[in-house]
Amino acid sequence: MMAEVTAVAKLPSNGRSKFLQRFIRHRLALLGGLTLLFLFIACFGAPIFAPFPKNQQDLLLGPVPPSFEHLLGTDDLGRDYLTEILYAGQVSLLLALSVALISTAIGVLVGVVAGYRGGWVDNLFMRITDLFLVVPAIALLALILQGLGRNPFSIVLVLSLIGWTYIARVVRGQVLSLREREFIEAARVIGANDRQIIWKHVLPNLGGVIAVNVALAVASAIIIESTLSFLGFGVQPPQTSWGNMLSQASGLIGTSKVYLLYFPGLFILIAVLAVNFVGDGLRDALDPRSGSGSMQGRKRK
Repeated sequence: MMAEVTAVAKLPSNGRSKFLQRFIRHRLALLGGLTLLFLFIACFGAPIFAPFPKNQQDLLLGPVPPSFEHLLGTDDLGRDYLTEILYAGQVSLLLALSVALISTAIGVLVGVVAGYRGGWVDNLFMRITDLFLVVPAIALLALILQGLGRNPFSIVLVLSLIGWTYIARVVRGQVLSLREREFIEAARVIGANDRQIIWKHVLPNLGGVIAVNVALAVASAIIIESTLSFLGFGVQPPQTSWGNMLSQASGLIGTSKVYLLYFPGLFILIAVLAVNFVGDGLRDALDPRSGSGSMQGRKRK
């Protein structure tokens, strides 16, 4: 009986190779993954790859448009704009990744407890979740950050505390279905307690949902941080992020320095699209129906 339960709960030995094959066949996901890898290497390797030192000013040079020497131009202080964008990307990407991991952890915890326990625990947790969903997120964030201080730590904390609701509801639905499955009942019969069932059988079956949510949460966090910074409630100088670079250049539309607005927006767009492509690829690769569907199609042929 134990062997049967274990076999059902675990992935087959060739599961990883099939996952990689399905992910690689998803061309947009592969492109998104390579783009993200390039962004992370370029941003966090900025001390090596940036063409100029951080915050190196040339007031006599001032703002100049893109050229061979300064690929993305320079800002009002004569700083190389590509260098500033790469260093700002460290803040934006690290903040987004931190928010995604923390909010997903909170959401998975709430969803698993609510779905597995059911009853009044489920009702209580879901009413709390609904309460967070009906409150306007941006307004709440701005209000809280006004009191806590507008620094990266506060932004991560606040975004994480309100960003867990979606994954909590998704995980709850999955757990409600899983707890009625035969391998869960078999685990109970052989004497497994609730903690063992959750860790050995429930959580491994939520891997796909969790992976996809982390990817999509990164994209969402980049957009929300950029919005907050653009409104003046996000990362504050002297620290820089892509969002507050947008904010500082927001008044340059229609001037010769409008490129200072375009490039941070372009990096935000590229990062968000890349993360969404990776999320789509993970969802398709981790969905067993995609593999079975293709197999059935081959059999019909």
